[in-house]
Amino acid sequence: MGRVSSFGQHLYSGQVSFDFVGRRKLWYSISVVIIVLCAVAFVVRGFNMGIEFKGGVEFTAQVQKASSQAVDDMTQAVEDAGVPEAGDPIVNTSGSDTVRIQTRALTQDQATQIEQSLTKAGASEVSQNLIGPSWGKQVATKALTGLIVFVVLVILFIWAYFREWKMSVAAVVALAHDLLITAGVYAWSGFEVTPATVTGLLTILGYSLYDTVVVFDKVRENTKGIQRSSTRTYAERANLAVNQTLVRSINTSITALLPVAALLIVGAAVLGTGPLKDLALALFVGMAAGTYSSICIATPLSTQLVERDPAIKAHTKRVMKKREESGGVVTDDPEPLAVAPARPVGVSKAAKRNQPTRTTRSRRPKGKA
Repeated sequence: MGRVSSFGQHLYSGQVSFDFVGRRKLWYSISVVIIVLCAVAFVVRGFNMGIEFKGGVEFTAQVQKASSQAVDDMTQAVEDAGVPEAGDPIVNTSGSDTVRIQTRALTQDQATQIEQSLTKAGASEVSQNLIGPSWGKQVATKALTGLIVFVVLVILFIWAYFREWKMSVAAVVALAHDLLITAGVYAWSGFEVTPATVTGLLTILGYSLYDTVVVFDKVRENTKGIQRSSTRTYAERANLAVNQTLVRSINTSITALLPVAALLIVGAAVLGTGPLKDLALALFVGMAAGTYSSICIATPLSTQLVERDPAIKAHTKRVMKKREESGGVVTDDPEPLAVAPARPVGVSKAAKRNQPTRTTRSRRPKGKA
């Protein structure tokens, strides 16, 4: 822990620094590659929409052991029922003794016929649930409305808090970045898109914004009064803010990702299917992407936008010119110390000679008491 603490202190003081802002082209390139892969997934694989969005009938069959053999038996039972509308069913395990079968919309007589066929194939108990597509459309519409309202509130909040619209733009770009990556991973994985998925997507918006605002707040603190500084540029001070919050961002992300990873493993490996797995995947990918975007996308992008300001350009030129004159030496701006005025030297009544003024402990040279 001592080494980690020392490393964090070195990051905070600037003794150790990773050039996140200066290497923004690298981070942009990585994000573009990932987003292109996600776009390919949208076209090639598409989304595996759950029954809640496309409608249909869901059968839940209780079996002795939910295994691949049980899945094959239930699939064959649906085909043997003689209902053409139930062709190509989605069959998977759900827990240790349950198999879930999803088909297209059926009449009640057709659903009863399939239920009887599943019972003959070895299911001890079969239940059915008819779901219309209108409910899923309502969920999708409300989710889209919530997303639009959230983005508008984000822009207004960041603009009002930081007094900088460029940070609002960077934050929204980072949010879009996280959503696209999460949706692309969902498409490649083949996981079902359920209402739990929508809940996870809306949840990661808040997490990503939280991490971004923390970094932005440190950027504002470091760049306050930047025009009076003659040693560091705006980009260098913004990069220092990212490094100062780096350990905190990593620790927070690991703490949040570990329980979500446990939910994902339990949902995928133990339960097999269900809303727990769908929610956990969206949260895991979104949180990881949110940590990356707050460090490598949001701050570098906002810095790039701020550096277009004529005053910031002029300040950068002054700093670089002074640095060239001093041989490239970079020093921090010294903080003025409040020094109390020295007391005048007076004549001691006892010794009949001048006495030196006592120096406070904080102002004494090191090594002297």
